[in-house]
Amino acid sequence: MNLSVLGTGAFGTALAIALSRDGTRVTLWSRDACDAARMQESRRTGARLPGHHLPDSLQVTADEAAFGAAICLVAVPAQNLASFLRDHDFGNSGALIACCKGIDRSTGLGPVATIQAARPSHTAAMMTGPSFAVDIANGLPTAIVLATERAKESRKLQALLTRPLLRLYRSTDVRGAELGGALKNVVALAAGISVGAGFGDSARASVIARGFGELVRYAALQGAKKKTLHGLSGLGDLVLTCMSEKSRNFSAGVALGQGVDIDREATVEGLATAPVVAESAAAAGLDLPVMQATADVIEGRLDISRAVEALLSRPVGKE
Repeated sequence: MNLSVLGTGAFGTALAIALSRDGTRVTLWSRDACDAARMQESRRTGARLPGHHLPDSLQVTADEAAFGAAICLVAVPAQNLASFLRDHDFGNSGALIACCKGIDRSTGLGPVATIQAARPSHTAAMMTGPSFAVDIANGLPTAIVLATERAKESRKLQALLTRPLLRLYRSTDVRGAELGGALKNVVALAAGISVGAGFGDSARASVIARGFGELVRYAALQGAKKKTLHGLSGLGDLVLTCMSEKSRNFSAGVALGQGVDIDREATVEGLATAPVVAESAAAAGLDLPVMQATADVIEGRLDISRAVEALLSRPVGKE
């Protein structure tokens, strides 16, 4: 199998380790030639995922020949995916699998739709679901979703990429997988803001539950299947992201709740996704109070105290 992982961030590196652990030859591509050479020589991971050994069958390179692999796992942030696909030559590679979650702020497209728009001749897919990079790199059991509209190719990719401790489940509900992975980041920001502001675990649970309801309503309106949203790529990912400080989105929310400045250039996909969803929902006349309040806080239209006041002053209704 000719397999490349494009991107040496934490998630891309972890996937490369997991997929090569059984002796499968995997190429991990880095845009930084010096970083690639250091990892290849030292057989140790880089700064984004420190402290891990690279299996012997994993090769690290900055050579763009890696883009011609039969299967390319594209591990770049969702906001950079379109330009990454546009700027590199993927030759005759067959499958492009996005390993990111989010909605492109400039186009409104999810990862699979972004691949389809940029590279229509390739099989477009995405990996999503509850998965922290450090858990995958440590060989801990992880179950994720492989979503693509091409059912035949999906079976082949599932067979090639599944490992004993990295289980891939197929889905043809691409829209559900895209939106489940993107919207859970917004809810995670809201849950983090609640915790950072000192509202306690009961409030966090309420934010998660109400936020999940909003996620389902919005995604269903966009054509997603509710079954998908109640599975790994929706509810499963939401639970993980809202409950652990290993989540970048939850941690960013905690910082916002504490009044701490956050790095807006870091990969916190919910920061870009929240305003897109809020604007889209408003245009459709869909009421998403948790996500709207989160977007308002992120964009500086409301401070946290006013956002909470707005949420708590809403009329109480039926569950």
